[in-house]
Amino acid sequence: MTDPQNGRVVTRFGSQMLVRDEAGEIHRCTARRHLEHAVCNDHVHWHRDPQGHGVVTGILPRHNLLERMDPRSRKRKRVAANLDQVAVVVAPEPEPNWSLVDRCLVAIEQLPARGVIVLNKRDLLQDGLPPEPLREYRDLGYAVLAVSTQDGTGLEALRETLSRGTGILLGQSGVGKSSLVKALLPDLEIRIGALSAMGGEGGRHTTTNATLYRLDTGGDLIDSPGVRDFTPPPASPREVLQGFVELRELAAGCRFHDCSHTVEPGCAVRAALESGRVSPRRFASYRALIEETG
Repeated sequence: MTDPQNGRVVTRFGSQMLVRDEAGEIHRCTARRHLEHAVCNDHVHWHRDPQGHGVVTGILPRHNLLERMDPRSRKRKRVAANLDQVAVVVAPEPEPNWSLVDRCLVAIEQLPARGVIVLNKRDLLQDGLPPEPLREYRDLGYAVLAVSTQDGTGLEALRETLSRGTGILLGQSGVGKSSLVKALLPDLEIRIGALSAMGGEGGRHTTTNATLYRLDTGGDLIDSPGVRDFTPPPASPREVLQGFVELRELAAGCRFHDCSHTVEPGCAVRAALESGRVSPRRFASYRALIEETG
């Protein structure tokens, strides 16, 4: 048996998983039974048994865990762990669901991780001007990138942004996440084939399971082709407030610590709304999410 090593889960299929060691080599491993909850990008301990088979023996503490709601079972599903940044992708077509973007940002703030907004298909903008909500997000401190896989505009900036750790692309169906992944990973099909071969019979699920890929420019990108539409899990009222970065700072100035930001006197949030310091659209989105929690 070899000495224990550290590694990262590249992808998994049942009790089998592919683990990348600290030198960048990938090994097929079997997980101990109590480790069936391991997900893509988990940091793990593993070794080779006397027969030379890789065995994952432990999961190191996670920095965070991204989950989604399964539309059929309405249960939480784990997507990936230890994310440094999450990019929410929108496009001129289909029409952006800004409420969903706000919900995703709440989930990202909960992780916590850096939130990035990516406007894909910028070549389809009729007047060349980005939608107003993108300016709001930029003013709040989020990185906002406009890109096009058709002419390559903005892709270099996206690569540079994603080089700062481990990231994932989320968004509604049809915004071009797959096209972006292929642009960022030109040899994606070759990599998928290699991982599928390593995974044996279970490796065919590499085309649907979340998978960790090293970017040529540095950093890692998690591709989750099985998640066509990302729906964040429900959040508590406190989590929703914390997820709206401009409101959580203002809320500290409210007269009442349990202020609902609707009718109470001395509400710093409503005062900022009335003075134009808070976006009416963002506040309406916040209120809609709060009502969902009730």
